[in-house]
Amino acid sequence: MKGKFVQKPRTKTMLFGVLGSLVLVLTACAPGSNTGTTPNTGTGSTASANPSFDQKTFDTENAQRTATFTGDPATPWLQYLPGAMVDASKTKLDHPGKVCFSNAALSNTWRQTGWITMQQQLKVLQSQGVISKLEARNAQDSDDTQVADIDYFINENNCDAYIIAPNSPKATAGAVERACATGKPVIIFDRGAGTDCETSFVHSVGGYAWGIDSASFIAANVKKGGHVVALRTAPGVDVFEQRWAAAQHIFEKAGLKVTDYLTGADPAKIKSTLSDEIAKGTVDAVWVDLGDQAVPAVEAFEDAGKPIPVVTGEDVLSYLRAWKAKGFKGFAPVYSAYQWRTALIAVGDLFQGKEIPKDWVLPQVPVPADKLDAAINANKGMPDGHYASFGGEDLPGYPTAWQKP
Repeated sequence: MKGKFVQKPRTKTMLFGVLGSLVLVLTACAPGSNTGTTPNTGTGSTASANPSFDQKTFDTENAQRTATFTGDPATPWLQYLPGAMVDASKTKLDHPGKVCFSNAALSNTWRQTGWITMQQQLKVLQSQGVISKLEARNAQDSDDTQVADIDYFINENNCDAYIIAPNSPKATAGAVERACATGKPVIIFDRGAGTDCETSFVHSVGGYAWGIDSASFIAANVKKGGHVVALRTAPGVDVFEQRWAAAQHIFEKAGLKVTDYLTGADPAKIKSTLSDEIAKGTVDAVWVDLGDQAVPAVEAFEDAGKPIPVVTGEDVLSYLRAWKAKGFKGFAPVYSAYQWRTALIAVGDLFQGKEIPKDWVLPQVPVPADKLDAAINANKGMPDGHYASFGGEDLPGYPTAWQKP
C-alpha cells in the first residue's frame, strides 16, 4: 500500500494525498520550516553577537564535511560516520511492520522531492516483506498539529515504529518523548527533536557545514571589504540559524561587509530588497540560506540591467539551470534529500534485527562549478523544483515518479 498523508478534520483543510496533486509553495521555508512570514529587516548583524553560533558544533561539522564515511560512495544514503550503533535485537519483527510517519510539512520543493523518494523506497521494503504499511500525517508547518498527530499515533496503538520529521524541535520534544516511551523504535530525521530519546537521528552533516561551504566560496571570490547581501528565509528555525551563523562567522573573518534581510523566500520581497541595495551601491555577492531564493536574486540584477555578481544557491534544478545558462559565479551547497529514504531504511533494518548508527550522519557533498554539468545532465527531464541529491536513481518509478506535476 502506498504511503499517504491524511489529516484530521479539525486541522487545516488542505489535504496532501499524492504528491502529484501538490502545489509547489516556493514562498514557504525549507528544508523544515515552521513559518512563511516575511519580515523586512536588514540587520547587518555580526557573528560575535549571534546566539546561534556554537564554535564546537562549527568545528565538528567543518571536520565532518570532508570526513571518510563508512560504506559505498555509490549509495550515499547508506553511508554513515563511525560511531555508536543501535542494538536491534529487541526491534526485530517476525512479520512486516507498520510505520507511522509524522511529517512537519510538504510545503517546499525539497520536502516534496524527499517525500517522493521515501514513497519509492517504501515500495522496495514492502516487496521485501519488511514493511507492511506507511501511515503518514502532514502537520502543515504547525507545531500544534504535529503534536496532535504524534499523540494520535500513540493513542492508535497500532505502530511498530515511528518516523518523525520535527517542525519545531522545542515545541515537539514532549510528544517525541511520549513516542519514545512506547518502547517502539523512533527515528528522527532532518532536524533534531529537542530531546535525545530517539532510537536514531538521521541527517546530513548539518547547517553549519552548509553555511561553511557556501560562505567559503564567497570569501574566496570577493575581495576584503566587499559587500555581501544575505537573504535569510526565517528566524528561529535551527537549520537556517546554523547556516546563517556559520556564514556570518566566515564573512567576519574574511573582512566582508554584510547586510542581511529576512525575506520569507518571497520572490517579490527578494527582488525589491536587492533593487534597493543595487540602487545604494555595489553588491559583490548574494548569499542565500535556501536555494529557492537564488533565482529571484539573479533576476533582480537582470531587471536592473546590472551584471550578475557571485550568487550562491542550492542543488535545486531551477538554480543549477540558471547558473549554467547565465554564466555567473555560482556554488550549490547541499542538504541531501535522500535522507528521507535513509529514515525508512533505518526502520526496515531495525525490523530485520540489523544494527544502525545511533547518530546516522550522511554525506553532504556540494555542487561546485566543475560538477555543474554532470548534475544537470544526470537530472534531465526533471522539473525545476527537483533536487539533484534526491538519491533515487535505482528506485522503482525512476524517473517518472519525480517528473509528475
